[in-house]
Amino acid sequence: MPTRRLLSLWFPRFGAERLIRLDPGLIGVPLAVLRDTGQMQVVESLSAEASAAGVHIGQPFRDAQAMCPELVTRLQNPQAEAAFLSVLCRWAGKYSPWVAQEPPAALMLDITGCAHLFGGEAEMLAAMQADCAALGLQVEGGVADTPGAAWALARFAGSAGAENHRSGDAIDQEARATRSRAVKRRHWTKGGAAPAVQGGGQPVARIAPPGQMHGALAALPVAALRIEPATREALARLGLRQVGDVLGQPRASLARRFGQGLVLRIDQALGGVPEPISPAKATPHFAVRMTLPDPIGLFDDVMAAVERLLERLCDLLRDKGQGARVVRLQAYRADQTMQWVDVGLARASDQPERIRPLLAMKVSEIEAGYGIDMLRLAVVRSEALPRRKQVGHLDAARTVMERQAAEAAGGRAMEDLFGRIGARIGLERVTRLHPAESHIPEKEAQVMAAAWSEPHEGEWPAPVAQRPLCLWRPEPVMVPDHPRLPECFRFRGRDLQVAEVVGPERIAPEWWLDDPLWRSGTRDYWQVDCRDGTRLWLFYAHGGTMSSGWFCQGSFA
Repeated sequence: MPTRRLLSLWFPRFGAERLIRLDPGLIGVPLAVLRDTGQMQVVESLSAEASAAGVHIGQPFRDAQAMCPELVTRLQNPQAEAAFLSVLCRWAGKYSPWVAQEPPAALMLDITGCAHLFGGEAEMLAAMQADCAALGLQVEGGVADTPGAAWALARFAGSAGAENHRSGDAIDQEARATRSRAVKRRHWTKGGAAPAVQGGGQPVARIAPPGQMHGALAALPVAALRIEPATREALARLGLRQVGDVLGQPRASLARRFGQGLVLRIDQALGGVPEPISPAKATPHFAVRMTLPDPIGLFDDVMAAVERLLERLCDLLRDKGQGARVVRLQAYRADQTMQWVDVGLARASDQPERIRPLLAMKVSEIEAGYGIDMLRLAVVRSEALPRRKQVGHLDAARTVMERQAAEAAGGRAMEDLFGRIGARIGLERVTRLHPAESHIPEKEAQVMAAAWSEPHEGEWPAPVAQRPLCLWRPEPVMVPDHPRLPECFRFRGRDLQVAEVVGPERIAPEWWLDDPLWRSGTRDYWQVDCRDGTRLWLFYAHGGTMSSGWFCQGSFA
């Protein structure tokens, strides 16, 4: 059986080069793509000219602008970048039928048995780089037996090893005024800065021979292992700058000091632990758009355009027997920016009248700015709808009766209500209860999302005894530790007097589960009526791994 071979393609300037392809006026100018973090804007992608000016990824926008005053900036569009990555995924299908996306800017190909069709692995990689150069994209590739090794070679090989990936502790990266004082600092073994890597290494090949991942990765920096930044810094302080330095250490010591994550990444890179790759599957695509002759900004104008787009979109869904579950409205503005809103349906549908009210509730969230010159309506998630089939008269009559009964019970109206509420607060927050097979009071019903579950059919299972209207986590009751409840007790800062007591109902914990809330052992539940009208659900815990005592778990009114 041939050795599995994987190819990782990484586009280091993905976001910037996508914009340059769309706007030729950005060619030759320093360009930075900014990501809004909520508190500030940081650099997410750079053109070659911006990198030459000293701007780097992750730098705040203010600092980048001060370093390069002529810097041209654009806001990041994650949806457009994801769509462009899908296009590149289809392009990579000419080299291998097994292509997986690695957002935000990488692809992983399984080229086992495919490289000889292009003259070998080196020739295949060169052909991909030539194709990307014709598309105006910079690409880096790495070939190895494992995804981790291919990922590392694509991003860190082809350069002089760790010399190009030094940390800020290197003396030649400091200001000149501080270099003269560097000798006075504490030694790195006593809490000082980690030493810089001296000397340069030979460039590492991007293609690792079969079965030789250890040698191919040894000269790469530890960042090639896909570990956390904190772990990289800790390794650097110990002088472990390259992968070969880490591979030479005892595994037990690494796991004890840095956790199992580092050991797992090492095993994945060397092939000791399998790392499956899921190819991107072809999904049905439903989208329509409308380009407007003049920019619009009024609510009525946008809804008139949505009305026309919905009819075409629902026709596409019906032709494929699909129903929309999540619909996205994208508004492209005259200032070359885009805003969008998403609406979800409680039940997949291909009817415009069920989608239109939800969009009308969200359109007001779009800021028109200088005007909207294009609208696009896309189905983000769809589900198959049962197609109609020819049946006899008896089956048809039964189907009509069932539909009438469902409409009489408010089935469709309830689904539309779920959709309207979900458009405001989110569909995942609209829930319903289903009965569960458990004698534990708080487990007798399970909470399920109303949009992704069917109503319970039939009658609700009757409990063995009456259950309170409100249930909460057990709260202690101030009373002497005795199985018999006295006439007075204190709960939530109130002194209550017992008027009537019904019980007990003994409930034992599920012995096959270790539930932290039931470590108090067997409980005796009582319905306690107080003189002020309060009706509580108290229980006495006989004690298990926890001490015994009285607790309150619910209220009947």
